[in-house]
Amino acid sequence: MDYVVGVALPPIEIADPADPRVAGYRALKERTVIEGGRFVAESERVVRRLIDSGLGVESVLLTAPRLATLAGALDGPFPVYLAPQAVLDGIAGFSVHRGCLALGLRPPPAAIPGGARTIVALEDLTDVDNLGAIARHAAAFGADALLLSPRCADPFYRKAIRVSLGAVFGLPVVRAARWPEDLLELRRAGVTVVGAVLDRDATPLERFVRPARVALLFGAEGPGLSPAARAACDHRVTIRMSPGADSLNVATAAALFLYSTRAPAPAPPPAPTS
Repeated sequence: MDYVVGVALPPIEIADPADPRVAGYRALKERTVIEGGRFVAESERVVRRLIDSGLGVESVLLTAPRLATLAGALDGPFPVYLAPQAVLDGIAGFSVHRGCLALGLRPPPAAIPGGARTIVALEDLTDVDNLGAIARHAAAFGADALLLSPRCADPFYRKAIRVSLGAVFGLPVVRAARWPEDLLELRRAGVTVVGAVLDRDATPLERFVRPARVALLFGAEGPGLSPAARAACDHRVTIRMSPGADSLNVATAAALFLYSTRAPAPAPPPAPTS
């Protein structure tokens, strides 16, 4: 194959789905856990974000049309595997209609940044679509970290990454070691813990006054917050809905909370005086 402009290493053609060089992409499921501290990114946009994120990229696997559109981004020291669509589908075990996959390296365990003003905390959220959407909303509205209870789904599942549009690549994701004790640690550090609930006696979101530092806490669809997590909250806040409405999707609720309580932008520096 001829050298492709914009690709650091010549693409390697893959003609057999059983080729051992692409074993890391084989038989993917929505919740497949990739061994060796790796994850799979899917779609051109997400792969671009991965390459730009500074996280390690082990390899990229794509079709010729995606190579043509991504070539300018494929300038890293990683192999690029090129396969016909049918071979790509045979490797992954499903129709990869976006025509592009990449193996990335998980970041090391993160900590909540010192002085974080907005933290999104999730208790036992196992739906990867909702988890990915909340990560995307958190990044869009300037959250500083995502705190997950021990039983939350993995934000580096392929589908969670895709739904987040790669937001998890730049957002510190912290897996709590003790729950809900880690929420109490946040309170001791000066962070106000705000639980999203459906209780009629909770403070309506539009009346809630944001404190300087806040952790917005959301529970799983159905059960909501556990009694222990509720007890760790400083405030219980609810979104008022029309009579007869049951509840909102948790990712939608998170977006509303993040928008309503977003931290004020830093004041611009004073104009220079003559």
